[in-house]
Amino acid sequence: MRRPRRHITLAAVAAAVGVLATTSACAGSSTATASSPAKAGSYTFWDPYPQFDGTSAWAKLVSSCGTQAGVTVKRTAFDTTDLTNKALLAGQQGNSPDVMLVDNPVVSTLQSAGILNRTSDLSLDTSAIQPNIIGAGTVDKAAYGVPIGANTLALYYNADVLSAAKVDPASITDWKSLTAALQKVKAAGKKGITFSAIGTEEGSFQFLPWFWGAGADLTKVNSAQGAAALSLWKGWMTAGYAPNDVLSNTQTTSWQEFATGQYAFGENGTWQLANAAKAGFKYGVISIPAESGGSAPAPTGGEFVTVPVQKDTSRYATTEKIVSCLISNTNLLATDSTLSYIAPVAAVQTQQVQQNAALKPWVAAVAAAKGRTSNGLGTKYPVISEQLWTAVQAALSGSQNPRAALDAAQQAAASKIGN
Repeated sequence: MRRPRRHITLAAVAAAVGVLATTSACAGSSTATASSPAKAGSYTFWDPYPQFDGTSAWAKLVSSCGTQAGVTVKRTAFDTTDLTNKALLAGQQGNSPDVMLVDNPVVSTLQSAGILNRTSDLSLDTSAIQPNIIGAGTVDKAAYGVPIGANTLALYYNADVLSAAKVDPASITDWKSLTAALQKVKAAGKKGITFSAIGTEEGSFQFLPWFWGAGADLTKVNSAQGAAALSLWKGWMTAGYAPNDVLSNTQTTSWQEFATGQYAFGENGTWQLANAAKAGFKYGVISIPAESGGSAPAPTGGEFVTVPVQKDTSRYATTEKIVSCLISNTNLLATDSTLSYIAPVAAVQTQQVQQNAALKPWVAAVAAAKGRTSNGLGTKYPVISEQLWTAVQAALSGSQNPRAALDAAQQAAASKIGN
């Protein structure tokens, strides 16, 4: 069995610090202390779910997969960013956990540090995983983890607000028709659209569908297409279609605004479905439109099961059993219901829609989604993303026009990456 060479670098640590939780309500504020290397009959498992205690369905699933493999699994939960940093330090010290569940942009950071095994080295079958989903954990055509599910972004709409403004949601197919709908909503005395443009990874995450939907590319953020996307957001704020507080909105506070019932649209993710059902008004979901029509690619969110490098390679056989249990179709269905994820395999997606028809538009959205670190970006992504959210903040606050803000972002990213 091939073991990847371990080489922890300061650059990898710096990149890891820039990767933040973005995709769901999974990230929490509580932390735990890393445990010492596991004994033969005990396997260690780290995840970014401090909100799930030992009585949760998730914790019980992890434990049961250990039991099926004939061992005890000792689970430790961390805040997402804390998990990344501890994973890098543990790899450097040679006491990595047996299994780690990490946010998908983190996979390339840990891979670049040389502390993850390829899935092929462990004979884990990833053939049924949708290519665009596993792409977020793929480096140089090799997968370094297996997704347990995915989520992404779409537009929730308030059916009552749209009806009062005489807007048919089916008529919204591109930026022009969406902006026209916002104009009608404002004229009817309601509020337009809310989203998160905060100066963190959440801001980049929410901007990317518009950026990609214009045909822009992360390797050149200051393209005319990128400027068009940022100008769209700025134009909405100037016209009063979007509130000024998008500059400080997280995805959670943005949802809270939409849940007041005053907004026509709210950009948010699969993880809000339970809250949407409790909102007290009729809602629907449509894809975020691309500039010229069709669905814009939205970024994939979700976590990957990864297997860190171990000094004792004899442990891998049992680790493989634990991971295979977690990613079985039966457990993916249970896990995705617990975490509000869309399954990464078509067969389980079909079961999900059969159980909950409200997931149908989200299955389509995930199918069109893109990994943030895909297409060879890897550890360059956190650097580019930071400059992108900085540009969004500058343009929306009025300190720079969209093109100037993106020009500054491109220059800063190129300087840090070395291009």
